[in-house]
Amino acid sequence: MNTIYRKSRVVKTYTLILIELIVVALSFIGAMFLRFGGITADGNGDTHVIFGIFLLLASLMYSMITDWNRDFFIRGYFRELVASLKYTIVITVVSVIFMYLRNDVEMLSRLVFGVFAVANLILTYLVHLGFKEYMLNAYKKSVNSDKLMVITTKERAKKVVKQIKSQHAWNYELTSVAIMDADMKGGSIEDIPVVAGASDLIEVATQNILDRVFISLPRTQISEVKDMIMDFEAMGILCHYHIDVDELSMEGKEAGDFAGFSVLSFSLQNMDYRRLLIKRAFDILGSIIGLLFTIILFPFIALAIKIESRGPVIFKQERIGKNGRHFLIYKFRSMYQDAEERKKELMDKNEMNGLMFKIGDDPRITKVGRFLRKTSLDEFPQFLNVLKGDMSLVGTRPPTVAEFEKYNVHYRRRLSITPGLTGLWQVSGRSDITDFDEVVRLDLEYIDRWSLALDAKLLLQTVGVVLFGRGSK
Repeated sequence: MNTIYRKSRVVKTYTLILIELIVVALSFIGAMFLRFGGITADGNGDTHVIFGIFLLLASLMYSMITDWNRDFFIRGYFRELVASLKYTIVITVVSVIFMYLRNDVEMLSRLVFGVFAVANLILTYLVHLGFKEYMLNAYKKSVNSDKLMVITTKERAKKVVKQIKSQHAWNYELTSVAIMDADMKGGSIEDIPVVAGASDLIEVATQNILDRVFISLPRTQISEVKDMIMDFEAMGILCHYHIDVDELSMEGKEAGDFAGFSVLSFSLQNMDYRRLLIKRAFDILGSIIGLLFTIILFPFIALAIKIESRGPVIFKQERIGKNGRHFLIYKFRSMYQDAEERKKELMDKNEMNGLMFKIGDDPRITKVGRFLRKTSLDEFPQFLNVLKGDMSLVGTRPPTVAEFEKYNVHYRRRLSITPGLTGLWQVSGRSDITDFDEVVRLDLEYIDRWSLALDAKLLLQTVGVVLFGRGSK
């Protein structure tokens, strides 16, 4: 995201975070006054103040992790209500859980967090609507917002103007149009006045209030456009030049500089790097906790594996990670030592359609191995892969080298993110899936929908899957 768009997003994001923190504070103070007539609470004032601090922290964490206001200006009344309700429920429940972990929940007034939840929902909803109304109507039309001119052709004018108006932007106002291939001065396009043509464009731009221009001139000589852009740059006017590749989706595309060249970068990946850092921090924390459990369980699992069959306790296999990187995956051995050789004899019994291999009641799996797989204990050593960065707690399924060698372009996209211990394929019942294309579909759905909130949801669902043994054989 370039500096221009990042600035607009930062202003919107952090303004909303500040507003929501103020609303949380007001709702909490209001609840305290309603219940106790003030901030103190009959000897439990400190406990309630701590609860209020937890509410503020939960609000801040929710905004940072979920980015729930990214579609703020295009949400309608009902979607805004649902979003505000979800936000209020989460921060209230999380704060109560924090108080429970401190053993302070019994000293909390039920009326306080009940009134807080209702007040915060109503205030958040109303303040959001008010802020949205102000930004889209009052601020947008004020002298403080950027004034935009569209420079285009007669044929494209209506489409371009309608699309810009449909974006519900708060930081600029479309105020004028210039038609370069026809004399339409004095007319209008979708109620936006046409103020200039090719002959007087620069003169009109010089004499009018103008902060930005949007140039959409397909099939125009680049030399003509270059001169125009240089003129606007000389005037200190921000210039948006529409690159004529309408047949390609611009989702996730970014203009910038590479090795001294001006480039338009294409990628389906559009993940916020800040949230990727948070994801990595959770991976490190989760892997450390997981490895502690692995160390505790290791002697018992190792003894059981050794008693039943010969071979190493830890099974190592080469897998393919992010964008084709090779790494060794670690698991507690759940098969007999000659499993790979016997696989060739069992290929005709493969129950999977596609590149993966899987059969029910696989004779290569030991009795201990069946238990390990049923409880997912065989995967605990993979926490070392997570700590090393080869894998993530949540991601896509890491393929074997043999699978990877048969990949096409569509399958290859599964490797565009770090593979994970769990993912959509895991919680959807991995042993019930018999089509490799379904595995791919679930992995790509995870990539397209990725968020920290989705990771948290999948981790919780994975706990349920493991506890009830669903989808693991």
